Amino acid sequence: MTDELNKGAILIISGPSGCGKSSMLKKFYENFTDYYFSISTTTRKPRIGEENGVDYFFVTQEEFETDIENDYFLEYAKVHDNYYGTSLKPILKALGEGKLVIFDIDVQGHDLVRAKLDAITTSVFITTPTLYELELRLNKRNSDTEETIQNRLKNAKIEINSLDKYDYLILNDDLEKASQKLISVGNVALIKSSLFSKKIIVESWMNKK
Repeated sequence: MTDELNKGAILIISGPSGCGKSSMLKKFYENFTDYYFSISTTTRKPRIGEENGVDYFFVTQEEFETDIENDYFLEYAKVHDNYYGTSLKPILKALGEGKLVIFDIDVQGHDLVRAKLDAITTSVFITTPTLYELELRLNKRNSDTEETIQNRLKNAKIEINSLDKYDYLILNDDLEKASQKLISVGNVALIKSSLFSKKIIVESWMNKK
């Protein structure tokens, strides 16, 4: 596993719904071609229009449970008789190819990734300048019920208290400027990973007799 970890890097992006992550990522992808966006693995049957490796990785229950036994999941759960989880297999493959692996996950997911792959992980929390601005954006989308909006705001208040767990904070008050900052963080993640690799090489060299 060490060889895979020494090539690529991981970038975790977190933030409340309505902060502009999706719009920022679109601009981010225009500047990064060699990346892998982490998607879930499931045992349920594909729905019409879904593609393996795009929407989900579709596997058999036997394959999923074998990977559970081999500790190949960052996290997993069984919902309505089907397994869902984040498999380490495609992540390690992408890292081995030198790609930037991107996670768009919440604070709990951030902690899980950090627990297993901390050395090559860089994280950024994205949010609006104020809670009031976040509420305005959620209402402007006109896609959620008032109850859903209030739940999103409640979660945002909880997650903002986890800022100290993240390497960077981006306040999205200007999409273009915020996107450029995210691109810079992505570059830092790759640089950090390359420095980590050199550290391993030096330590190995110094310890050889």
